[in-house]
Amino acid sequence: MKKLEVFDPPMCCSTGICGPGVDPTLVRFAADFHWLAGQGLVVERFNLAQQPQAYAANPTVTAALAQYGNRCLPLILLNGAIVSKGCYPTREELAHMTGVE
Repeated sequence: MKKLEVFDPPMCCSTGICGPGVDPTLVRFAADFHWLAGQGLVVERFNLAQQPQAYAANPTVTAALAQYGNRCLPLILLNGAIVSKGCYPTREELAHMTGVE
């Protein structure tokens, strides 16, 4: 089974879609992430401000952060390999990278 992990930059909450100035990109990505979960993928999402241990425990993530700093976030891994860094992919891009129709 495919596993998609999203390592977000530091945000005020787990999705970043709270408060008065909500970024529409985060709203779209939250919906797309939920859609992927419904397609049979194992999906996990981590927030640097709330779950720094997940970043420290993943050698791929720590290497990317050492090389690029926080500008590589959001960092998206598929089965442990980086498939996207520095932006939130669209639903179509997520479908393509995961092989979901």
